[in-house]
Amino acid sequence: MTSTNTRETQIVADPDVPLVRITREFDAPREKVFRAHTDPALVVQWQGPNGIESRIDHYDCRTGGSYRYVHVQGGEEHGFHGCFHEVRSPELIVQTFTYEGFPDGVALEKLVLEELPGGRTRLTATSLVDSFEGRDGFLASGMESGVRQGYQRLDALLAG
Repeated sequence: MTSTNTRETQIVADPDVPLVRITREFDAPREKVFRAHTDPALVVQWQGPNGIESRIDHYDCRTGGSYRYVHVQGGEEHGFHGCFHEVRSPELIVQTFTYEGFPDGVALEKLVLEELPGGRTRLTATSLVDSFEGRDGFLASGMESGVRQGYQRLDALLAG
């Protein structure tokens, strides 16, 4: 397995299936971390790399709902969309994820929130794509730094 670690964020590319696994612990209760992933007013404050502006077109985070958001940087817009297949408060979100720049590359994502002692939460997110090339392209796109930077902003949001 390929693994990189910065602070508490661990990003692992599975060698056997085209999957990326992200593990991160937060100093906040599971309900608060879940809300930060499901409330569009909060999602827009932390998601994505530093230096981007986020705009949410719609974000209906419920079983059967859908979403679309746009990241704007340097005059360029990058759209993302998907469907929520299962949303179970406060522990699970299963969704699809598509970067509109590569519309055939749909990922199936699962986010699990585990309650830890001391009011902490462990997030485990998996993204499964249809090929190793797709997965490696996903990693090469700067996803790793965007995830780490976003989670640092999420830390600050959860602490506030």
